[in-house]
Formats: sequence, structure tokens, C-alpha cells
Amino acid sequence: MALEKFLFIMRRNIPSTQALACFEVAARHESYTRAAQELSLTQSAVSRQIQALEEFLGVQLFRRTRHGVVLTPAGAHYGRQVARWLQGLERDTLDVMAHQGEGGTITLAAVPTFATRWLIPRLPQLARQHPDIVVHIETQTRPFLFADTTFDAALYAGTPEQVANWPGVQALLLMHEDVVPVCCPRLLESAAPRGRGRAHQPVSAEALAGLPLLQQSTRPYGWRQWFDAMGVDAPHALDGPRYELFSMLAVAATHGMGVALIPPLLIEAELASGELVVACARPLRGERGYYLISPAQAQPPVLAAFAQWLLGMAQGIAPGDGPAP
Repeated sequence: MALEKFLFIMRRNIPSTQALACFEVAARHESYTRAAQELSLTQSAVSRQIQALEEFLGVQLFRRTRHGVVLTPAGAHYGRQVARWLQGLERDTLDVMAHQGEGGTITLAAVPTFATRWLIPRLPQLARQHPDIVVHIETQTRPFLFADTTFDAALYAGTPEQVANWPGVQALLLMHEDVVPVCCPRLLESAAPRGRGRAHQPVSAEALAGLPLLQQSTRPYGWRQWFDAMGVDAPHALDGPRYELFSMLAVAATHGMGVALIPPLLIEAELASGELVVACARPLRGERGYYLISPAQAQPPVLAAFAQWLLGMAQGIAPGDGPAP
């Protein structure tokens, strides 16, 4: 009897999927006519479904006008929630259909530069090791509530304090964010007189104090912290153009605009090609790290497998290798 009562309550408090689908389309267009066209229904059929939904909720979702309908504030809020729920249901349905219960997809929120420059170049290795896992990536730079989104996990760059203040999550530290001064080869050649064949080799921290510096707007004291850690007096440590993203700093540095403080893991391609070189081989460990964030509950198998693979990549473990001793 208890189970029957529970099922009855569940049926009572969840509207029909058909009514929700009609409402989502009508809310998106604020038009019953366009909703009927998109759903291949009659306008009266759409109207009946939405009327039934309003009666079920006891809330008016649309206000009727001489020119049609407009969403009420409650309707606009509920429409956003329903759209998110239907998108998640459709995604999960297609996931099961595509993978027949094996593997699955992960919808990942990620900081853009780390995703573009570190994660995506490594995804072919994930495809070889786990061909049944598909990763969808969207940009997200700030903490959020997983219950309000369709994200399964997030790649986040932040301090331990920021991670600790993110409610309802578990965090896996992937790597610390060490920064190192980099610039284009021709700018480094002007930093200090050196012998033949040594023009692109790193220079001293004192030599960098006289070069143009590129600043990151989200870390305005980065260069001052670096020079202080090196014990170098740098009166112009706060001068120079400011850019928001590491990717912007990398492009500016390759074009000879100055020296930038960038984590080497984000400029692997430029360092390998020689577009950028290490200007001074004295890295500084920043306050931030890169984390895999997921809801504070048991991870589904597909996310657990992805997390294990991701940690192996961060620790430099090749597929098939064991954990580092």
C-alpha cells in the first residue's frame, strides 16, 4: 500500500510530458499558433494542453491579450525550468539509444583556455582508451548549482578556498597552476648580450625587469608577485597592456608585444613550435589549481572512468600505465 500511495503521489505531482512539451514550445515563441506549427498540432490542441497544465499547477502561465498570449512572471520562470528539464531528458534518451546502455556522454562545464589548450588536444587519447565515452563541453567560469543545470561535472580553475565554498560538490585536484615568464624569441634576444647559439636561452630575472610586460586583468599583481619571489626590484611590474584570458596573453606574446606569465601547460603547442620560449626558467606556484568538480554523490560509471583518465593525464600517466609510485 505504501508503494501504491507513493506512485499515486508521484503521478499527481508530475504533469504529463505532452503538456510540458506544448508549454515549452509555446513559451519559447509566446504563441500558440507557432507552437502548433512546430509540433504539427492544431492550435486548439495546444491550448487545451496548456489549460490542463495551468489547472494542474493552479498557476496562470500565460496572460491572454487581444494580440495573442504573453508569459506571466511565473510562466517565464517555469518555462526556463521546463526547457532545461526537457533538454536533459532528450539528451539522456539519445544517450541511452546511441550507446545501448554502454558508456555514455558527459556534459562538462569548463574554463575556456584550459579546455581549448589542454583538454581538447588530449581527447583523442580518451577516444582510443574509452571509445564509448563522449564529452560535450560548454564554457563556464564561475561556480554554479548542478541542480540548476544539465552539467555532469566541471573543470574549474580556482583557489582551495573557492572550491571549499562551492556547495554540494566534491573536488578532485588535477594540477597546480605554476606560471613561468615566456615571450617570442626575438624579444628575448634583446634582453641581454649572449654568445652565438645562446640567443634564445633564458635570461636572469633582473633582465626581464627592463622588458615590456603583459598583464592579466584577473591577476593584476601577478608580475609583482613573481619579481618579489625572485628578490628583484621591478618598478614597472604593474605596467603594460592587460588581457583577460591566458589565450590572449599567448597571442600577444607570440607577436612580440611583451613577456607574459603563463602556465606552460596552456602553451604546449607554442613552446613546441618555438613561437614562444621560456624567458626565465624560474616558475612561480600560483594560488590557483585546476579541479574536476562533480556533485557530492556517488559518480556514475562513465564519470568515474573519465575522472580516472583525466587524473592520469594530469599526472603524465600514459594510457595503460599504472599510477605513479
